[in-house]
Amino acid sequence: MHILQPKHIKLKPEEVRKLTKNLNISVSQLPKIKIDDKGLPENCERGDVVKIERKFGDKIRGYFRVVV
Repeated sequence: MHILQPKHIKLKPEEVRKLTKNLNISVSQLPKIKIDDKGLPENCERGDVVKIERKFGDKIRGYFRVVV
């Protein structure tokens, strides 16, 4: 992984349930990321949810994507 590439973290099923419950959405409503994206962890499969951590100044923000 390149130093400038944001960190991609595969979420566990219980984390996905908490996320969808807190946001009141289904997994299919999340933005998509292709399975051949170079930033994804090696063990990702279609339907997995990934958290992308991007740094803005001194803050880290999380963005969520579903693998398609």
